[in-house]
Amino acid sequence: MPRMFSTRKPKDLVYTVRRLLSYMGRHRISLLAVAILVIVSVLCNLLGTYMISPVIDGIVGGGGREALVRGVAITALVYAIGVLAALGYSQIMAYSSQRIVYDIRKDLFSHMQTLPLSFFDSHQHGDVMSCYTNDVDTISDALNNSFSAVIKNGFQILGTMTMLLVLNWRLSIIVAFSYLFMFLYVRYSAQHSKKFYRRHQASLGRLDGYIQEMVAGQKVIKVFSHEEENLRGFRERNEELKAMGTAAQSYASTMIPAVVSISFLTYTIVSLCGGFMVLADLTTLGALASYLVFVRQAAAPINQFTQQSSFLLSSLSGAERIFELIDMEGEADDGDATLGKDGDGWFWNDSGRRITLRGDVRFEDVVFSYIPGHPVLKGVSLYAKPGQKIAFVGSTGAGKTTMTNLINRFYDVDSGRIIFDGIDVRRIRKDDLRRSLGMVLQDTHLFTGTIRENIRYGRLEATDDEVERAARIANADSFIRRLPSGYDTMVVGDGANLSQGQRQLLAIARSAVADPPVLILDEATSNIDTRTEDLIEKGMDRLMEGRTVFVIAHRLSTVRNADAILVLEDGRIIERGDHEALMAMKGRYYDLYTGLFELE
Repeated sequence: MPRMFSTRKPKDLVYTVRRLLSYMGRHRISLLAVAILVIVSVLCNLLGTYMISPVIDGIVGGGGREALVRGVAITALVYAIGVLAALGYSQIMAYSSQRIVYDIRKDLFSHMQTLPLSFFDSHQHGDVMSCYTNDVDTISDALNNSFSAVIKNGFQILGTMTMLLVLNWRLSIIVAFSYLFMFLYVRYSAQHSKKFYRRHQASLGRLDGYIQEMVAGQKVIKVFSHEEENLRGFRERNEELKAMGTAAQSYASTMIPAVVSISFLTYTIVSLCGGFMVLADLTTLGALASYLVFVRQAAAPINQFTQQSSFLLSSLSGAERIFELIDMEGEADDGDATLGKDGDGWFWNDSGRRITLRGDVRFEDVVFSYIPGHPVLKGVSLYAKPGQKIAFVGSTGAGKTTMTNLINRFYDVDSGRIIFDGIDVRRIRKDDLRRSLGMVLQDTHLFTGTIRENIRYGRLEATDDEVERAARIANADSFIRRLPSGYDTMVVGDGANLSQGQRQLLAIARSAVADPPVLILDEATSNIDTRTEDLIEKGMDRLMEGRTVFVIAHRLSTVRNADAILVLEDGRIIERGDHEALMAMKGRYYDLYTGLFELE
């Protein structure tokens, strides 16, 4: 069962915030402009509220209409500046947030390309996709809704508290105690909801992964009538997601009602005390009016802080999952030997030495384990001379595919060596090693695009003529030309509009256009009927001519002409030889070939 990303409580929230700030720092100029415009907007709002005091006191003091008109005009100008500043920072923030998310998504995808195959074997694909969708989207929402709001609310609270102290420091003592209680409650709720938001994001990843598997496997589901069982599995994961979401929201949702209730109570107490102070000539009516508006306004940024807390906690949980993936160790590549090609053919450049690529591959006492302590290969030794066709046969789990994965360095050996033309494959740069190897897999994957583009995927610089020549080698040209748009026919849904055999022929053509010195065929004709197999046999012979070829075979009739057949069992080579020699031995291969022992 593929594992998920960690669901543990965040170990270092400060680190996550610092990493997120580092991405924001790439756009510091635009974000600085946002901060400045936010501060201007806040100052205009505070000044506009303060203008209540001089206007009322001016009217009460006998200024009359002139004081009213002057005060209203100044207030209108101040608010107009504030509106323009708010419009400016909202537009800049919308642009900047998308640039930040673009950088995060780019780095995430770029690093994912460096991860070893073991990562994709051990993680559910839907859970990985959740990082690109749900987790990145939560960061985008937080940047759009929270960054400017945090700055605005922070300065709003600071400015409001300053104005409250200036207008009436005695009443401000009451307000300070009430706000302290608000912050303590918000902190308590945030701490408890934080861990549930992390679990909520992980549950969402599990649900997405399950849905992706079910959508991809609809044909199998309907064949075996497992709709009810799959619906039950969906309900279990959906229930888990609901429980985590409810737990997170149960704390977060109490913040706003609590803050509102405390602010109303504070306003009532301040109004009563302020009224007595006006009667006792300890403050003016205008100052009290302005003070009460500030008290009411002070609750607004705190309410917004509590509203934004859900966005922030969810985005930080998503960011932590993203940075967890980005921080995973990439595929190690210490090789320095490179691959080259000139008029004389392929060659290795090993520390300045030119070594002709001949396709001489040797295993020397190779031991390998996917899981430590459970070896899949146990001291395997073999050699493939240049131009030889080597076949691996054996029951499922014997280690056939593992051997080809080690040649490609999808995994590295635990001990022993794999030698390619006298060079340890660990000393060859991985991109060059894999470029020297052509591989046709049993499970063909086609990409959305045209038939021509899918064949050209084997070598992106291939011309149209080379693509069509490769298709003829694989005997795919005839069926391609019968398609509605020929080579320009679109492939969708991993080739759902093609038969299994046609998809396999395209995979063979893709390998043919790559023109590699060494070929690995993982039961390349397993999904092709006997008639089609006969058609491509000559083409495959032309493709394999002069190349070292490794074949994983389940249909033993396809390996009769192999130069050497290796029979694997329980991670060891128990028999080796050509077809006639192995049949004469009347051992395991003889039993497999004659049906006395089931291959699977």
